[in-house]
Amino acid sequence: MSKASLTIRNKIYRDLRRAIITGRRKSGERFNVPEVAAEYNTSITPVRDALQMLSQEGLVNIKPRSGYFVTSLTLKELRDMLEMRRILEEAAIERAAQRITPEQIQELRHVHAGYSGDDEISYDRYTEENRRFHTLLAKASGNQELAESIGRLLDRLARFMVLRHAGAWQESSHARIIEALEARNHAAAKQALIEEIDATREAILDFVMEASGGEWSLQELQSSR
Repeated sequence: MSKASLTIRNKIYRDLRRAIITGRRKSGERFNVPEVAAEYNTSITPVRDALQMLSQEGLVNIKPRSGYFVTSLTLKELRDMLEMRRILEEAAIERAAQRITPEQIQELRHVHAGYSGDDEISYDRYTEENRRFHTLLAKASGNQELAESIGRLLDRLARFMVLRHAGAWQESSHARIIEALEARNHAAAKQALIEEIDATREAILDFVMEASGGEWSLQELQSSR
């Protein structure tokens, strides 16, 4: 693939990913590939490549002979994913607290570029920074498979993570974790992480329960009330 093709593919990927994460592309929505290609004045190949990348993150569902769709989830699936996140990250920080190096702590300190407002681009960045922080933390556990599992899960949760509107709170929460790790206070680091994860879970589910099930196509919403 030429450099120009890579550039346009990556731009389409970033733009479509942001549209999904911020809710401009709705759950279950079908992508019109020729239409997207025309928007970027390109062939359909980079569009399909970008959608394939998004499917690997769990954000797009490819249906043979039907096309590409924003992935839909049931409420049960979302709850299961949030529960799995807590299980995996708790295991990761228990190990990371014992093994993390000063260099890894410094890397965590440099993840965030600072709060810059509540616009769409900023929240896209906050979501990516959150993913980077938690995967780096998991890598400090020494278990690469665990880190990759957390990264994949956070990719699938990205469009819900942005609902927290965390902004400055996210950076403050991560700072607490870093300070506890630096002080070798394992219990405090674990507690700070769990508090963040639980607060995020509640914020996501509260939003979804008030969304009447339509926006995210959470099929079990009405029956769960």
